[in-house]
Amino acid sequence: MRRVALVLAAFSAATPAFGGELPATRQDALENLVRQDCGSCHGMTLKGGLGPDIRAETLAGRAPEALKSIILDGIPGSAMPPWRPLLSESDVDWIVQYLLKGKRP
Repeated sequence: MRRVALVLAAFSAATPAFGGELPATRQDALENLVRQDCGSCHGMTLKGGLGPDIRAETLAGRAPEALKSIILDGIPGSAMPPWRPLLSESDVDWIVQYLLKGKRP
């Protein structure tokens, strides 16, 4: 339960309401989320583990909107949780670009 409270506190920061670039501190937090929280299932190097490989070369050709939907709503019947309660759509747009490029957008 403490872990959930820490994640909620860390990711409840406001993001731009009308799009635009996220502040550097928010980008740092999201990069950490991908490396630590996503990495806990997808492998610390994102090469796969409980979840599939989510490196840029593996995701090449995947539609950004499909990835966004998976992150926001999870995959029912799998270990992939919905992140919608914790992340804004702007956050997820940034994460999708980060994953597709293999680096910060």
